[in-house]
Amino acid sequence: MGMILQAGLLAAGFVLLVKGAGWFVSGASGLAERCSIPPLVVGLTIVAMGTSLPEAAVSLSAALKGNAGITVGNILGSNILNILIILGLSAVLTPLRVEKSVVRRELPLLAAVTALLLVQGLDGTAGRLDGMILLALFAAYLFSLLRTAAREQHEEHPEGTDASSGSGAPQRPVWRILALTAAGMAAVVVGSNLAVDAAVEIARFFGMSERFIGLTIVALGTSLPELFTSVSAARKGEADIAVGNIVGSNFFNVLFIVGASAIITPVPFAQAFLFDCAVSLAAAAALLAFSARTGQLKRWQGAAMLAGYAAYFLAIV
Repeated sequence: MGMILQAGLLAAGFVLLVKGAGWFVSGASGLAERCSIPPLVVGLTIVAMGTSLPEAAVSLSAALKGNAGITVGNILGSNILNILIILGLSAVLTPLRVEKSVVRRELPLLAAVTALLLVQGLDGTAGRLDGMILLALFAAYLFSLLRTAAREQHEEHPEGTDASSGSGAPQRPVWRILALTAAGMAAVVVGSNLAVDAAVEIARFFGMSERFIGLTIVALGTSLPELFTSVSAARKGEADIAVGNIVGSNFFNVLFIVGASAIITPVPFAQAFLFDCAVSLAAAAALLAFSARTGQLKRWQGAAMLAGYAAYFLAIV
């Protein structure tokens, strides 16, 4: 009876995620249009942070409860899933255009940030100084994004003209866009929590190890908002949001979540996690290599990323 209840909760979580992701992408793209914010910047900030709320909730709660060890497994597992599974699946469904700015700036920075986390973990702990460094880098990254958005908006409308002028399509009221975005975010967070809790209970029922659960079940569960949001964005032709969501989420996961958790309490970095961190770094490097030449993730490259995750999964079973 218990497993039937958990299966029902898992299904309910998936329904909320599917509906919420659609609302969230629609609201975020509408917000970008009304405020003249480039969709890529919206994906790297608003959408990325919104879909990373489950990771933040799980990791910060674990740190506050003195179980900070789960933080690293959750973050690394989520970052690997985000690139290899979510972008891989999105690219298989429809080839994804990757902006030149992402190839030149965000992807090399993501690889560098992941390498920094690997270095910080070599001594077995991400301490408070490490956390302050990560949070300082997060603040600098956000500041850089906002400056870029302001510069692009000024270049497009140098005389302060209305961004929406000249558009023949009627625009939705701001209150409706904000309500849609908020409802979508609430749905993906609630759905993610339901799905994670149910999946963990099912996994434990079948006797899976705690490390395996953290790197796969919990990581997948907390990455479900990114999964449904990016796939939904890709299907709607919002490639900037689909790619920006994943890249921004990975930045947020490492710089903010690990940084904040390490300041709350030093985060244990078990030796086994060095392998997972190296895989996360390899995934970021593969994404950069695939998109650098043509500015696009093709279907065969998405399939290769999915195969890469399958190999990683077999290595940690």
